[in-house]
Amino acid sequence: YVSGLGEGKAMYLLFVKAETLTNSGIPVRSVLTSYYKSPHFLHRKHDLYNNYTSPDEVILCPDSQQSMYCQLLCGLVERQHVLRLGAVFASAFLRSISFLEQHWCDLVNDIRIGKLNSNVTNTECRLAMEGFLALPNPELADELEEICGHGPWKGILGRLWPNVKYIEAVLTGTMAQYIPMLEFYSGGRIPLVCTMYASSESYFGVNLRPLCKPTDVSYTILPNMAYFEFIPLEDGLRVTDDEEVVGNDKLVSLVDVKVGCYYELVVTTFSGLYRYRVGDVLQVTGFYNRVPQFKFICRRNVILSIDTDKTNEEDLHNSVTRAKKILEDRNHILLEYTSYPDTSTVPGHYVLFWEIKSTCEGVKPLDPQLLESCCISVEESLDYIYRRCRAHDKSVGPLEIRVVEAGAFDALMDLLVSQGSSINQYKTPRCIESGLALKLLNSKVTASFFSPRDPEWTV
Repeated sequence: YVSGLGEGKAMYLLFVKAETLTNSGIPVRSVLTSYYKSPHFLHRKHDLYNNYTSPDEVILCPDSQQSMYCQLLCGLVERQHVLRLGAVFASAFLRSISFLEQHWCDLVNDIRIGKLNSNVTNTECRLAMEGFLALPNPELADELEEICGHGPWKGILGRLWPNVKYIEAVLTGTMAQYIPMLEFYSGGRIPLVCTMYASSESYFGVNLRPLCKPTDVSYTILPNMAYFEFIPLEDGLRVTDDEEVVGNDKLVSLVDVKVGCYYELVVTTFSGLYRYRVGDVLQVTGFYNRVPQFKFICRRNVILSIDTDKTNEEDLHNSVTRAKKILEDRNHILLEYTSYPDTSTVPGHYVLFWEIKSTCEGVKPLDPQLLESCCISVEESLDYIYRRCRAHDKSVGPLEIRVVEAGAFDALMDLLVSQGSSINQYKTPRCIESGLALKLLNSKVTASFFSPRDPEWTV
């Protein structure tokens, strides 16, 4: 689909995640971190089609900020040779571009004087970068300064890397929320490509039309990667809460799925997973020969996600339940709540809309420290992955509580009922999609509070 890719380099922003150990000393790490640290990656044969701008030592740097700085520096030095941009997830790529927007002056200065910034302290990174900054390059520094300092950032990717042919990242599911920002930085002129569908459990499929719009992506299942079965979803996207192994009578084989229907993915893998419910909800869009093609719809029960974090309704409810006890101890009660993943900033963050009522006579302003304590309590109660993203990876921003005026959730119910919801069966949605409902709640906000510190997290 794209010619000449072997004639240049790829600026793929790849990062390792922090890992921990089990009580018996076995390392626990994300699948990509495991791959980057394995001989499959470190001792890979030279491949013209996978020639990266970043040295392995920079990719493996445990400090994501130092790694990001050095990877961007490599990409800028090699700007005329870069034919592809990307990251595994769209969120990571945007976080890096936002980092570039904040630190371009330092990067340009390093290129100008031929010396790496002293804030990069990782020894392996510094050694690996010596070859990139062997000599001062004031001419390149002037070019970059002109681009970054004297023009709008809309479409800047094409100006910084004039020969780039496409941007590659996961853009489906929750990552679709980042498409508008990618189009802003690319100026809408660089194709956004999503090539594969995979997880830590197995590799599932490929996009046979890589240059299609991200909203039109369908993945063709690779039947040799695992044994695939599917749970039909009744009533649209309703999924059974039963987490146990599903019986034969409820499963549909790979060749028996039907176009337009929704299914939950079940895999049996070579590594030993037996009828494992991956948690992905898929819709059949067609067939390639006899192999079905699927559109990724969502993760089962996940309502909030910014990066690799996946927060379901039960986890959110338990976290809010713990935090509202702080309110109750100070003569306030939480009447109602909902949530929203705000990706208008980089990194994105969780937003909770709270309607609070005082149990004492007289209306007093809410104590900011009280609501900040609630923010901390919610974050401390969320799972390990969320807390790692917040405290270590910095890929998720501080949680925000937006307090809304009295009656805001009644107005929300009126709006949703007017749009077709049944008033008899109405339940406050625990996550609000962008649209009229979000606009309504934001118009009712009286105060906003952010978590003042990172949640506790240990390796």
